Amino acid sequence: MKQIINNCLDHIIDEYYCSVHVCTKFLIFKMKLNQKEKPPIIWLNASVFVITFAVAVIGTPTWAWYHGFDWAQIGMLVFGFTFSGLSITAGYHRLWSHKTYEAHPVLKFILVLGGAYALQNSVLHWSADHRAHHRHVDNNALDPYSAGRGFWFSHIGWMLREYQKHCHSDYNNCRDLQKDKIVMWQHKYYLPLVLLMNIGVPIVFSLVHGDLWGAIILIGFARLVLNHHTTFFINSLAHIWGTRPYTKSNSARDNGFLAFLTFGEGYHNFHHIFENDYRNGIYWWQFDPTKWLIRLGSWLGLTKKLRVTPENRIEKVRATMLLKSIQTHLRANPNTTHRIQLLEQEYQALVTRMSDYYEAKKRLINLKKQNLLKKYDRAILLQQLQILKSEFHQQKRNWHNLTASYA
Repeated sequence: MKQIINNCLDHIIDEYYCSVHVCTKFLIFKMKLNQKEKPPIIWLNASVFVITFAVAVIGTPTWAWYHGFDWAQIGMLVFGFTFSGLSITAGYHRLWSHKTYEAHPVLKFILVLGGAYALQNSVLHWSADHRAHHRHVDNNALDPYSAGRGFWFSHIGWMLREYQKHCHSDYNNCRDLQKDKIVMWQHKYYLPLVLLMNIGVPIVFSLVHGDLWGAIILIGFARLVLNHHTTFFINSLAHIWGTRPYTKSNSARDNGFLAFLTFGEGYHNFHHIFENDYRNGIYWWQFDPTKWLIRLGSWLGLTKKLRVTPENRIEKVRATMLLKSIQTHLRANPNTTHRIQLLEQEYQALVTRMSDYYEAKKRLINLKKQNLLKKYDRAILLQQLQILKSEFHQQKRNWHNLTASYA
């Protein structure tokens, strides 16, 4: 009996060690497989990010401690950061990636120089990546910087390895931009322009100001790192932190703080559903310097054909999102059928009033354009429009009061 038990124990131990051995081999194989599958590092990108960040984080406070920076240098830092940042937001993003307006060649030329100063690749390459992002947002296989792969990947990791090597020279989604001579000129001479802007600007400033190394550290490295990471926040933080008042079909968020850091790009939830609107912050109180710059350009003759999403479409989308959110909340509680019905009735009334008002407004504008309005007819239509507007605003108040009570 004792021998039988010993044999059984030996068998169990053998099986155990065999299983451990197999598992260990499997884990080693899996690790090797993952290592093989991991794309190679893009050493140029990695070197640029590491060196610039190290100089900015270590060099800037060290130089400030021993030598200090004066107001002229700080002012130039702010100017350089603003110029290169707006070149990305107003140029790379809203002008070329989304075609939200048209720009004069002089403005285009300034924006491509600022884009080279921001060191975020050429307009053509940047726009190709960004259009792929919008088309395949949150798709980990097709979105170049999908937020679904985590903060690090969407912020900077996607640029450190050859994750999208097959797309590096594929600009089929930017055939329109390949017809733009200024875009193609910048793409062809991108490296010389990068060196001219990122080395030339600090040196020229230092010739006037007198502090070469201070200019290189602050206006060169520190400014570049600030531009990089504030822009990168839109790919990472703006898909993690904030609200989703317009759509929950993707991870993009609206965030006023990020808008402050990124010249208005932080209203990202709005942008992902209304990407052809030249504005990101649609309300007067929302911080969107890029919108203000584009609008100022239209007054100066530098921009035209600014594309704007109709107000009724925006309002309806917001109301629909709010309806769905409250419906979900109420359905989680018992005995809320009556409240849901009341909510839906108020929503339908809101949509009806909204449609009536905006249709009347559109009709009046079209008649004015065609010069088909007589003085008497215009007075009647204006009176009718005012009544519809009053009814719509009253219904909006009813809707807001009701939804506030359910929140």
